[in-house]
Amino acid sequence: MPEAPADAERRRAVAPVICYPPEALPDPGLGRVGALTRVGGVRVPPRDARAIRVARGQVLRIRSVEGPQVGDLNLFAADDLSERFYSGKTRALHGSHVSTGDRLWSGFPHLRPMATVVHDSLDWYGTDAFGGRVHDVIGTRCDPYTARLLQGRDYHRTCHSNLTRALSRATGLPLAEAESHVHDVLNVFMCTGFDAEGRYFMKASPVRPGDHLDLLAEIDLLAVLSACPGGDCGAEHSSDAAHCHPLEMEVLAVDGEPAPEPARSRYDRGHGA
Repeated sequence: MPEAPADAERRRAVAPVICYPPEALPDPGLGRVGALTRVGGVRVPPRDARAIRVARGQVLRIRSVEGPQVGDLNLFAADDLSERFYSGKTRALHGSHVSTGDRLWSGFPHLRPMATVVHDSLDWYGTDAFGGRVHDVIGTRCDPYTARLLQGRDYHRTCHSNLTRALSRATGLPLAEAESHVHDVLNVFMCTGFDAEGRYFMKASPVRPGDHLDLLAEIDLLAVLSACPGGDCGAEHSSDAAHCHPLEMEVLAVDGEPAPEPARSRYDRGHGA
C-alpha cells in the first residue's frame, strides 16, 4: 500500500454533497390513492416467476402470503419493452433502498416515473444495526452465469432465468429475445446493505405473511416478478437449499380518475453534435 500523503486527513475530511437533491424531484402526489378494489391477481410459485399487466392509475400490490420470501421485480411499459425500469438511476435519485414516496424510473431516453411506492408495510424496519434496509435497488438479480462462475454448475431457477421464462410466456418472444429485455431489479422485501469493507450483504428478510408493497402505476405496465430461490435470503441463493414460499401480485383499482401520464424526458437528444 502506498504511503499516505501529508494532507490525507484534510482530503478525507471534505464534506460530501448529495448528487441529486430530492427536493428537486416532482411531487409524487401520494394523496391520489383512495379506496382500493381488487380486480385481478396472480400467485408466483417458489423458484419461478409470473407476469401481470397493470393499467395506469391502478395499484400493483406485492404480498407475502405464506412465509418469509423475497422477490425480484422487472417493470416494462406495457406497449414497449424498450422502456423498462432503471434501477441505477432510481438508486441515484432516491437512495439504495426505496419506500413510501419513492418512484421507480424508466431508462433513457424516457426517464419518467413508471410507478410510485404508495404504501410499504415494512416502513417500520428503517436501518438496522448492521446498516441493513429493505427493498433495495443495489443487487442485480441472481443469475445462472454467476452461478456457473462460482459453483461450476448450471442452475436454471435463478431470478434471471425465472424472469426470462415468464417474460417469454407473457409476450410470445423466444427465450433468447426475452432474455435481452430482462434487467436489474427492485429486490422486493430483501434486506441488504454494505459492510465495513464495502461488500454487498444480505440477511434474513423481516417480511411476514400479510406484509405488502403497493406500487401506483404511472403508466400502463407489464410487471414480472420472481420468487427468489434464496427464500428469505438469510443464507444463500442460486440453489435449492433455501426454504421458499410463493408471493402474490394483486392488481387493485383506485377510486377516481388517474393522473395524467408522465411526460417522457424533454431532452432534445442532440448530445452536442
